[in-house]
Amino acid sequence: MCFAPEADAAVGVFVVAVGVDALRHVDAPTEIPLAALPLLFGLHQLSEAFVWWGLQGHVAHEVERVGVWTYVAFALIALPAYLPLAVGLAEHSATRRRVIAGFGVLGFAVAATLAVSVVRGTISTMIDGRHVEYAVDAVGHGGPITTLYVIATCGALLASSYRDIAVIGALNLVVTPLLMVLTVGGFVSLWCFWAAMVSVLIDVHFRRQRAGRQARAQPEGIRRAG
Repeated sequence: MCFAPEADAAVGVFVVAVGVDALRHVDAPTEIPLAALPLLFGLHQLSEAFVWWGLQGHVAHEVERVGVWTYVAFALIALPAYLPLAVGLAEHSATRRRVIAGFGVLGFAVAATLAVSVVRGTISTMIDGRHVEYAVDAVGHGGPITTLYVIATCGALLASSYRDIAVIGALNLVVTPLLMVLTVGGFVSLWCFWAAMVSVLIDVHFRRQRAGRQARAQPEGIRRAG
């Protein structure tokens, strides 16, 4: 994320709370992975606060490196595999599940490729203005794989039959390339900040789903009286 470690920590705590609320509004086990995404994003943001503090000399170098690896591993390896799976499990349309599964296969391929690149390559960080700059070989020298990453994650969201989730995909499809144009080196940090903000929309989605189910479950007479 950009701005400062205090902002990372504050947003992380906020998004964790949003994630807990989203999980409270789940009605089926298959919805849990998608509802848990905000919670994971919040913890992810908190890990970057330790990266900031390490670069500033406030925590031990070993703590900083754990934060760096946690942050990069989630952003580059876990997310492209996890997100399509989570969207697919929550999907009720069999046809759309098959489409999302295709993006899921692509996401797993991207995750595997990036995992090999991350393990074999080097990761370095520095504070560049108002964000943490991540120099990751897998991203810095992998334009095509970055494009496939965006296709896998945004495509799975766009393929959802739920309007809220599809809107998130459309917004990501616009914002992600914009962030890449603004700062390629800070793409990992800034994109995940945006993804954390999307957590609020995910929470809203599950709140609406719960409200809709409760309304449909009411007897017809009660609905008319309301």
